[in-house]
Amino acid sequence: MEDLDTLVLRTALRWQTAGLPVVLVTVARTWGSSPRPPGSLMALNGQGEVVGSVSGGCIEDDLIHRIREGGVPAACATDAPTVLRYGISADEAHRFGLPCGGTVELVLEVLAPHSRLAELLQACQQRRSTERVLDLRTGHVTLREVQRDGRRDGVPCLTDTQLTTYLGPQNRLIVIGAGDLSRFLCQMALSLGFEVVVCDPREEHRASWGLDGIEISHEMPDDLILRLRPDARTAVVALTHDPKLDDLALIDALQSEAFYVGAIGSRRNSTLRRERLHEHFDVPESALQALHGPAGLYIGSKTPAEIALSIMAEVVAVKNGIHRPMPAPVALGKQLHDHEQDQPASTALTAPSCLA
Repeated sequence: MEDLDTLVLRTALRWQTAGLPVVLVTVARTWGSSPRPPGSLMALNGQGEVVGSVSGGCIEDDLIHRIREGGVPAACATDAPTVLRYGISADEAHRFGLPCGGTVELVLEVLAPHSRLAELLQACQQRRSTERVLDLRTGHVTLREVQRDGRRDGVPCLTDTQLTTYLGPQNRLIVIGAGDLSRFLCQMALSLGFEVVVCDPREEHRASWGLDGIEISHEMPDDLILRLRPDARTAVVALTHDPKLDDLALIDALQSEAFYVGAIGSRRNSTLRRERLHEHFDVPESALQALHGPAGLYIGSKTPAEIALSIMAEVVAVKNGIHRPMPAPVALGKQLHDHEQDQPASTALTAPSCLA
């Protein structure tokens, strides 16, 4: 499954190739509360069809109505991009369903060959972060590869003459080990717009394992990590419980740009893993601090689906730049849970301040 930005761009390019007039809409700036962040994309064609969103519904309905009533010129009067602002007054905020005080500024551009959508999509597929500069006077686009933090490729910048946006590769999840937990984790990752790769060299484990839209590799996990070279939009999760498969892959992943590296296991096994990686493989303590183990946030999970939810929640939290405070990681959560179980019934409901 594609992430939403890629889906919008690919659909817009398909409409454009079919000869339909297409308007690409970008959230350029927001003030106060807004349903969609800057950089969000939406596309509309001359028939009033839409993909993506910029507000959650009401602004989309207004733009669709304009186009259905008067065609693309009703939204963009000229071939040059148009800047629209919604929600300036309280009445407009109420009309367009914006939160109280919310204002959103949009840039609408009629797509043409000089919009360079095909090149932009190709760059994303090749996992290259790209700066897209739209000239507001002519509609011409300049593309430039940039090196940025993969979790956030840059906030859009709108001036009187240009809109600069940043698009990066799709978020990717590399899962080591094919099993029930992997299946649930991969399904969740797909629904969240991640590209997913599952690696398991054990034929008996992967023979009957498969999900549509997922790449399955039979390489040794460390070979796969070295081949894919995880970038800053990649998460790596080891699920085999087998040090022969997990350890070398984790070592390589910790030396990569991956924004998240995690492994399942008990607290004891996670401690032993850290000691093993440090003593036998000379992995420095500074690198081991980036290893999430046991992987996940503590939600009292028991079943494979619940454990997958716990892990995916932590992956998304780290992807979004939330490190602390956030719900307790598994090790701390279990420590708190064990502490509560040891308390008399009258005090077990009160968490000690040092663990809360």
